Amino acid sequence: MAITFRKSIRIFPGVTLNLNAKSWSITLGGRGGPRHTISSTGRRTSSIDLPGPFGWRHNHRRGRQQ
Repeated sequence: MAITFRKSIRIFPGVTLNLNAKSWSITLGGRGGPRHTISSTGRRTSSIDLPGPFGWRHNHRRGRQQ
């Protein structure tokens, strides 16, 4: 089993800084509403939780995909 590093720091209500071993990201938005995440690797994610076991997520990566 691999050891991983992940840390989330709440900066303001609705703004979270997420850190891991290779990158960082900022998440805007909170529970119940839409969330937008911007990563240092170029990934942008928008997501929303819907009632029940449903949810919606859209990923976008800028630049060339590998």
